[in-house]
Amino acid sequence: MNKKLQSLSSGFSAIIFILLINLISTGNSWSQSIAGGSYHSLALCTNNSVRSWGDNSYGQLGNGTTTSSNVPVQVSTLTDVKAVAAGVFHSLALKNDGSVWAWGFNLYGQLGNGTNSNSNVPVHVNSLTGIVAIAAANGHSLAIRNDGTVWAWGSNDIGQFGNGSTTNTNTPVQVTALSEVSAIAAGTNHSIFLKNNGTVWCTGDNNYGQLGNGNNTNSNVPVQVSGLDNVIAISGDVAHSMALKSDGTVWGWGDNNEGQMGTGVFANAYNVPVQALSLTGIVAIEAGGKHAMVLKNNGTYWACGTNDWGELGNGTTTSTSTFVQVNTISTVISMQGNQISSTVLKNDGTVWTWGDNSYGQLGNGNNTSATSPVQVSGLCSVIGTNDISLQEMMQVFPNPNMGKFQLVLESVLFPDKIMDISVFNILQKEVYKGVIRTGIKNEIDIGAFGAGIYFVNVKTDRGIITKKLVVCR
Repeated sequence: MNKKLQSLSSGFSAIIFILLINLISTGNSWSQSIAGGSYHSLALCTNNSVRSWGDNSYGQLGNGTTTSSNVPVQVSTLTDVKAVAAGVFHSLALKNDGSVWAWGFNLYGQLGNGTNSNSNVPVHVNSLTGIVAIAAANGHSLAIRNDGTVWAWGSNDIGQFGNGSTTNTNTPVQVTALSEVSAIAAGTNHSIFLKNNGTVWCTGDNNYGQLGNGNNTNSNVPVQVSGLDNVIAISGDVAHSMALKSDGTVWGWGDNNEGQMGTGVFANAYNVPVQALSLTGIVAIEAGGKHAMVLKNNGTYWACGTNDWGELGNGTTTSTSTFVQVNTISTVISMQGNQISSTVLKNDGTVWTWGDNSYGQLGNGNNTSATSPVQVSGLCSVIGTNDISLQEMMQVFPNPNMGKFQLVLESVLFPDKIMDISVFNILQKEVYKGVIRTGIKNEIDIGAFGAGIYFVNVKTDRGIITKKLVVCR
């Protein structure tokens, strides 16, 4: 076995219930079910409606008012949603039909509806179809279409679109320099793109080196991050960027004044990627305002960076420049970093928050900040966790792999049955179709389709089980 795969694959059986966007679905889909803006948050309910809480100065809660709320409120008129994203003062939702909806602050056109007027209810983003992923930043928004192309709208004054200009637009434009993109992320004024081949590209503001290409010159076209390959996840916020490699290591570049890179120092900005100290076996990453969060393959949660408001969640307000385990929370399966607070989803469908609560962004019914996790009050069960026990019945290993893997569907719930299996790439194109038998190791080979991110779907009489698969070269 390739040594770069050993760290994750050897620990795979211990982390089946979380890892990289595992979920139960009724079709070929995957979701971002929580999102954090500067001072507001979003959650996607199991009935595909959306809840929001926190600051509502510009209508970013989407409930028809501009009144902030310290408990969740329902976003008006939105149904059939499969993913959410939050910018500084605006919000996005992706529906199952591939359309995108937006609400909140719109000075730069970040709602994408052809106007620059704020909206306190969702409006349709113009001319976008077949969208599979969304991201939101300070004043701009991003989306990936099912053909691997990237689209952007809103503020572009520093080249954060990557389309070769610095012109703002209130309708989506294609980033023609990019193709075969599998994931997107954004900081305040920069954008981050992960391609199917595991390389990372950035565009926009580079004052702190957050483009990662070895200089501090802004760029209005995508530049490749230096020395990074085999990347499987990206994240960004304010002026720093993060990447997770297939060997379970974490890398960062950009601003490090608060120790958010995890390098052991509270100074320096890095214009090339640096590895976080003493971190291995990582399966998920998230960048907050000036802090960072990771999940390990043993289910533990770790954080570093600024902690002035308790945004690390470890019961203190002491900042740290190395990642420390946070023992006040467990069974986390998804994380979102707000400006000076944090939001996580647990495997029981509950959402927990900590940090600054000036605008009610902790969602627990008051405006008192917290240095340890508090549960969001009166929230629906959040999507993606409604049947963890069923999810644990299917194992895919090794993961990551070189294209060949084994799949085992336990026979406890499915005794000696033949079931249909399909494998889709990140653009939702089916690349493999066949059958498996429960209770045995089924050998699958998709090596002919190249490196990238894939989704393995097995159709059972209890629903479709989906596992994310990373193929390396």
